[in-house]
Amino acid sequence: MKTELTLLDHSYELLRYPAQNQHVSWQAWDAADEYLIQYVEQNITDLKGLNVHIYNDDFGALGVWFANNSPTWISDSFVAHKALALNLERNHLDAACVSAHNSLYKAQKTADVVLIKIPKTLALLEQQLIDLQLCISPETKIIAAGKVNAIQKSTLALFEKHVGITTTSLAKKKSRLIFCQYEGTKKSISPYPTKWKTDTTQFTMNNLANVFSRQQLDIGARVLLAHLPDANHKRIIDLGCGNGVLGLHVLHQSADAHVIFVDESFMAIASAKMNIEQNMPDKLKQCEFIVSNCLDEYLRSPVNEGSVDIVLCNPPFHQQNTITDHIALQMFKDSKRILKHGGELRVVGNRHLDYPQTIKRLFGHYKVLASDRKFSILSAIKK
Repeated sequence: MKTELTLLDHSYELLRYPAQNQHVSWQAWDAADEYLIQYVEQNITDLKGLNVHIYNDDFGALGVWFANNSPTWISDSFVAHKALALNLERNHLDAACVSAHNSLYKAQKTADVVLIKIPKTLALLEQQLIDLQLCISPETKIIAAGKVNAIQKSTLALFEKHVGITTTSLAKKKSRLIFCQYEGTKKSISPYPTKWKTDTTQFTMNNLANVFSRQQLDIGARVLLAHLPDANHKRIIDLGCGNGVLGLHVLHQSADAHVIFVDESFMAIASAKMNIEQNMPDKLKQCEFIVSNCLDEYLRSPVNEGSVDIVLCNPPFHQQNTITDHIALQMFKDSKRILKHGGELRVVGNRHLDYPQTIKRLFGHYKVLASDRKFSILSAIKK
């Protein structure tokens, strides 16, 4: 893995998080980061005295580079927060120099410079541009960066709609910059959370901007909802919970279940909690909500090993824009650690993925509970 970012006579050691799970060909920054850094350093004078805001820094490269400017740093990803902390420490930078916040934070202090990495989810970008209206002026320099294929007409339209006049740079190493000037009069009302009703129970699902399958029930979850386990008097983890639709239905079907919602997205966990509060408020005391990389935070307490009866999991196979199976693998390994003997891991996944053999290697066996042309539901019992 390439770990040294060298630009403009400066070098930093940067790692993705968690470093031990990354492919040797991956690195903690991309050409869009480099393009953005070079532009800012070469075109904005007296940066040291300016109030800098940074959004969607995947693994802390921008936070580390501009740490001496005491930036406000905002990300919805728990993994990104951990990567920022790791890389600040690795480069002997004081973590207190960077004011890190999750994506629910609304900055109030007027920004002089706003640096944005274009996120995978345009709804998140839209929410962030709306939030920016509280802390920018016509003098604020707003610069965004992303891969060329991530900057579409729809992307530019969001900047025009919520901020103001928008232009782009020439492409460089398949990356492009966006420049935008706030018109000073735009005051948008956020369309988030979006809402939809489940088919059978008619629960209303609230989905903040960065929640997976924000506009409808995703098809993997739909398959698993038809095959939920009996969870009465059991401790359940909804791992990678998104808006919490699986855990919500567990509570509906098993009145005495205790459900722990876990996701690495702050907006996902906030949405899951909102959905319990609004659909089954009397069950809130039977719930926990944890923002975590897989089950890292839950496993910080040794008493939690071997404490759970069932793990439900609909694993992601992307980290940022990278297709990967390392997240699912860690989810399965962590699940084995926290399950009681006789406890069950129940997974829904695309049939083309190698989950069956991965689970068999870890648990020694697996069983197919159901399948269709696209998905399989796999069950493994900890012996």
